[in-house]
Amino acid sequence: MTDLKASSLVEHVGELKDPRIERTRLHQLSDILVITVCAVICGADNWVEVEEFGRSREEWLEQMLGLPHGIPSHDTFGRVFALLDAAAVQACSVSWVQDLHQLTKGQLLAIDGKTVRHSHDQAQQKRPLH
Repeated sequence: MTDLKASSLVEHVGELKDPRIERTRLHQLSDILVITVCAVICGADNWVEVEEFGRSREEWLEQMLGLPHGIPSHDTFGRVFALLDAAAVQACSVSWVQDLHQLTKGQLLAIDGKTVRHSHDQAQQKRPLH
């Protein structure tokens, strides 16, 4: 059986490669990704709403995330997602859900069917994140 730590979203997103230049990283990639997943599950469908979700739940998020510089701006969320490798994010998501499925013995609530708005990049031929 998979242990809870191995099934955590923070652990899974920690394996993704951060596409940003080292000197420009103010916020941790794992913080950005976890906030986004939580916000989208709660109904956020644009970067402003993701930022608002984070700010309204910052105290709760600080219990599990680093947040060394607080909640990122909506512009930061958008820039980071525009740079991410969509295939790597999808593989990370699938791996996390598979671990959760195993941990919960299949007792999961389906949250699929959402597409992160404005997460596509036509110039670089990147499809939107689902």
